[in-house]
Amino acid sequence: MMWRPASPLVAALGGLLLALAPPRAARAEPLRAVYAVQAAGMQVMRVEALFDLGTPGRYRIESRFRFTGLAGWFASGQQASAVEGVWSGDAARPLRYSGDGLWRGTPRQVVLEYPAGQPVARLLVPSPDPDREPVPAGLQQNTIDSLSALAQLTRNLATTGRCEGQAAVFDGRRRADFSARTEGRDRLAPWGQAWHGEAVRCGFQARQLAGFRLDDGPEAREPQQGIAWMAAPVPGGPILPVRVEMPGRWLGRLTGYLVEIKPAWSEASLPKN
Repeated sequence: MMWRPASPLVAALGGLLLALAPPRAARAEPLRAVYAVQAAGMQVMRVEALFDLGTPGRYRIESRFRFTGLAGWFASGQQASAVEGVWSGDAARPLRYSGDGLWRGTPRQVVLEYPAGQPVARLLVPSPDPDREPVPAGLQQNTIDSLSALAQLTRNLATTGRCEGQAAVFDGRRRADFSARTEGRDRLAPWGQAWHGEAVRCGFQARQLAGFRLDDGPEAREPQQGIAWMAAPVPGGPILPVRVEMPGRWLGRLTGYLVEIKPAWSEASLPKN
């Protein structure tokens, strides 16, 4: 595979399709969203997500992505992820996170559970990972998964109207720090998107601390910046990303935008991990 996700930011794109209703909102029906991701003027990835927000105090998100077009010829990879969690006040607390992917023809699986609030790997394939440095046990403590970290961003917006937040993230293989900040508001034009209108512009940064690939260069240790435009594309519904921009290693800057949003029952649910 000549092109692969180069950082926690890019890998998190498949999980950036998150939505959590405000604390006192009416019961929300599950939603299905589809995003197209472009680089250098061509589509390179398709992302789908299922948001199940029906149970008060809990959240469940499933997402999957795969490379498309010419990128699919060079990057024969795909990934499905899911998280189930609860809210402790306004803080996201995952209960179970899973990932199931295929990269370079090799299956890669992870299942994390959180007894006493700490991550414990119930499944890790391959283990040990021959292509990656292990994450020290001390850096795994007091972390959440990347889906829950981005769910936290939507919660912050729902409760305060702002993006500010930080999260220590561990996905079973990599450890990174995420942070978000409010940069303003923009009015997005349609241009092929499923939604247009005013959105909050959130700047975010990811800095990988551990779990580097053996062939990673010095640039992998540098903080990487991205932007997510957040809005509620369904009237009265939850806040979720409607457009995302972030760096990519091989094809330059990646841009993902919402192309479809509908009730989850209108399509088959995403496959379970």
